[in-house]
Amino acid sequence: MSVTYSTDFLVIGGGSAGYAAARTAAEHGLDVMIVEGGAEVGGLCILRGCMPSKTLIESANRFATLRRASEFGLRAESVRVVPQEIQERKRRLIKEFADYRSTQLEDGRFTFVRGRASFLNSDTVCVHRLDGSVDHVHYKSALIASGSFVHRLDLPGLAAIGTLTSDEVLDSDHMPESIVVLGGGPVALEMAHYYNALGAKVTIIQRSPQVLKGTDPDVAQALMDALRHAGITLYTDTILQKADMVDGRKRIHFTHCGTQKFVEAEEVLEAMGRRPHSDTVNPSAAGVLTKSNGAVTIDRTMQTSVEGIYAAGDVCGPFEIVHVAIQQGEIAARNAARRLGHLSGTAEQIEYHPLLFVVFTEPQLAVAGWTEQEALDNKVGVITASYPFADHGKSIVMGETEGFVKLLAHADTGVLMGAAVVGPHASDLIHEAALAIKMQVTARQFAASPHYHPTLSEIWTYPAEELAEKIKN
Repeated sequence: MSVTYSTDFLVIGGGSAGYAAARTAAEHGLDVMIVEGGAEVGGLCILRGCMPSKTLIESANRFATLRRASEFGLRAESVRVVPQEIQERKRRLIKEFADYRSTQLEDGRFTFVRGRASFLNSDTVCVHRLDGSVDHVHYKSALIASGSFVHRLDLPGLAAIGTLTSDEVLDSDHMPESIVVLGGGPVALEMAHYYNALGAKVTIIQRSPQVLKGTDPDVAQALMDALRHAGITLYTDTILQKADMVDGRKRIHFTHCGTQKFVEAEEVLEAMGRRPHSDTVNPSAAGVLTKSNGAVTIDRTMQTSVEGIYAAGDVCGPFEIVHVAIQQGEIAARNAARRLGHLSGTAEQIEYHPLLFVVFTEPQLAVAGWTEQEALDNKVGVITASYPFADHGKSIVMGETEGFVKLLAHADTGVLMGAAVVGPHASDLIHEAALAIKMQVTARQFAASPHYHPTLSEIWTYPAEELAEKIKN
């Protein structure tokens, strides 16, 4: 039976971007309907992304610390990994996060529908509910927030040998004795660290000359050095050839610096990123344009090629980062409210700067604002300064001396433009620098800001002082 509904603001997807948009739209008086088609409610971050991966990594980090106990005059000889209990903790925490999100979606502020939505035209979608019924929904404005899916690699023999993706890894009770990780992005590096810290033999194969494409070479190199020092075998600048099975073990063939090589392991992890999940939404029926990879095309107001239809999160990018997805969803909702007369003023445009980027390896890597390469590409003169954790009191006391901090400042004004950290608690340290960049603080002002001794945060004063000396005005 088909039933027809009408709503001011239709949200397709109940993840971070969709929920943020729905909440914001409701706050401004719009009638909101959310359609969520996943088997579970919560979105990528809660179910198969940030929260489960960081829960597993936290267990790995604690185990790695225990293995180093003797460095600190302690004895912890009997520690061991119990994968089932790691997963039990993860499942318990993720259920709590997901249940809370379900409560938020079902608390009466919106009409919440479990089903898959696809566009029929520019003002109507067809919703196939999970219970088998079909609805038609007319909307005045809509948001596409349908997320992303795991990208599988087209490599001869790979499907035949069977591989893991991040989805399977995050829910696996099995701890392989060895694993090959294909890819050099955040997911690849974080999962490589997870397995390595828990005792598996890990090999990373990355096609580009460095991991984390787009990161400055010195920053990427510091992390690569640390991963190798931790026992991970890392190949960069490779060309994958094929996969096969030999004596029950999975083998990956590739060239490295022109030489034919292969590695074999119990498991292979495909960590080649994710793709926008737009096809099932049928955006073309509404006239919404997409890119070759399926990403929905948006402008800086979050509007698609069709007036009144917006997009946010992984389905449009350009940055697959949760806080960015939330920001996009909120802006889209406010612009929809303006379009429908619930808010005044011109359409709001998103500002990504200073963009934050974090990788939860060990050591962690974090970046804020511009990189040196971006400054070069934009013909902006910058000066840089860095300082190593190996010469910093608090990190020496902690036994965490790998990596460095780095600051970029405008060559003429001294205003901070970028920052990077490879080292302990980088994910926390980066926020002080990000705030300074956002507020257009100069290197001299940053250096003059009080920092307690001995703390990790104090390390920022050293590159800031060096930059201040270079710029005398």
